[in-house]
Amino acid sequence: MRITRRGLGLALLAAPSLASAQAPAWPNRPVRLINPFAPGGPQDVPARFFVEALTPKLGQPLVYDSRAGAGGAVGLLHVAQATDGHSFVITSNAVATLPAIRRNLGFDPFTDLLPVTMVMQSPYTIVVRANGPASFADFLGRARAAPNRLTFGSSGVGASTHLTMALLLQKAGIALTHVPYRGAQLAMTALLAGDIDCFIGDLSVPLEHIRAGTARCLAVTTTARAPLLPEVPAAAELVPGFASTLWYGLFAAKATPPEAVRRMLAELQALRGGELAQRLSDVGAELLLTGPEPLGERLRAEVPQWRAVVAAAGIEAE
Repeated sequence: MRITRRGLGLALLAAPSLASAQAPAWPNRPVRLINPFAPGGPQDVPARFFVEALTPKLGQPLVYDSRAGAGGAVGLLHVAQATDGHSFVITSNAVATLPAIRRNLGFDPFTDLLPVTMVMQSPYTIVVRANGPASFADFLGRARAAPNRLTFGSSGVGASTHLTMALLLQKAGIALTHVPYRGAQLAMTALLAGDIDCFIGDLSVPLEHIRAGTARCLAVTTTARAPLLPEVPAAAELVPGFASTLWYGLFAAKATPPEAVRRMLAELQALRGGELAQRLSDVGAELLLTGPEPLGERLRAEVPQWRAVVAAAGIEAE
């Protein structure tokens, strides 16, 4: 059969439409949710809930995969380089602090990751032993009277807890000695053992000790008081201009199709107001699921802030 020039042109014009119609729906393979930290952190609560809730809705397994290392940089780089269109990462605000502390991340969070949604946020807490300073004002007074005598433990050099305390010290005009640990739980254990004077970490870590009376929360780092600890002041009440929040966001690899991002966001937002919100509230966290714009705005605001804090404090990665 002879094909005319006109017939060939019509066939070529139709080809993209046919290819589009035959393209498999997303997802067409397991979806990976990368955890860039060690298992057991605050991100495990929403992430494991997402796995249970979304797998039947997506029609493909949602696989939760831990790829820890370098303060979260290993897992973030893994997703930034993914090209399968099925890779996401649930990360803390480390995605905003890492550019301040590490020069060669191997990726740019602004161009190599696509914001999907804020997931949750929680206050950091400033905690002492039960026989420690009676109030945040007392703590600040002792620090001013004896610079660098008091010690504080964080989850590591350059971790968001370390940088949050560095910001507080700069705003309050005080000096403490930093003692880094490999994780918040180890720092909390050191506090209870009397090895350090103060712990900074998210509320879920010291909450049971605060309730048991073996530790005292002096302040929370959010601008307002925490609903679970209404009697505890926000640090900003005594240190104007200071605030810092632990937050978690969901990002996709830059190669992820827009329809995949929209689908994930829609499925996640359907979970608002349900069981997950209550689970997080029980440990002092707030479920957000607000979409990509607030996450992008938070990242753009915090990266330069933490760079300034690191420069002023002279902090260097280990």
